[in-house]
Amino acid sequence: MKKILVVEDELSIATLLKYNLEQAGYEVETANDGQSGLDQAIAIQPDLILLDVMLPHLDGMEVCKLLRQQKMNTPIIMLTARDDEFDKVLGLELGADDYMTKPFSPREVIARVKAVLRRFAPVVVEEVATKEQVYSFGDLQVFPERFEVFMKEEPLEFTPKEFELLIYLLENKNRVLTRDQLLSAVWNYDFAGDTRIVDVHISHLRDKIEENSRKPLFIKTIRGLGYKFEEPRAI
Repeated sequence: MKKILVVEDELSIATLLKYNLEQAGYEVETANDGQSGLDQAIAIQPDLILLDVMLPHLDGMEVCKLLRQQKMNTPIIMLTARDDEFDKVLGLELGADDYMTKPFSPREVIARVKAVLRRFAPVVVEEVATKEQVYSFGDLQVFPERFEVFMKEEPLEFTPKEFELLIYLLENKNRVLTRDQLLSAVWNYDFAGDTRIVDVHISHLRDKIEENSRKPLFIKTIRGLGYKFEEPRAI
């Protein structure tokens, strides 16, 4: 049974989310402030976190930032009553994977939770004589089934959304992908037209896999169009 942590200071919303998520078959823990949410996340290692932005003691942005600093790659869906682009982009910059604006229906939350968990569910690999898929470009190696990336044999840390974006770029190597295409393929809902979200995640990927993010070898900007992942001729 998947475990979900709901960090929400409004008791009525926390109770509603807990009830509906449990009815959908999830184990649910709750916290009503940022510090206890941070502590519980580290202690119980949930499969997904629903994290309110406006929290006492520590706000949701700070909790998200601290969890990513702890190398926790648990998917985080941020909740806010403010439909504010700055909040949305800042949350994603700090490592959130998704964003929902209040008011929302329990059905919408459950659908979003299912979608996120489905995308990042671990792959069960049977012991058969098939070769594991790997993308290898010089010092960069990506193992999709293992959710692992190495640069010069050193492991790199990615949030689920960053990893999903990287895999999509790799699957479409040498193809120019527009920001709208990436929004549709990787986010596929809720962020229509908000291409800054793509730019934020591309920047994160470059910081992690490029030797010089200002002069990227792998993820190229195609001016006026979007981005392209290409294999450098010499690394």
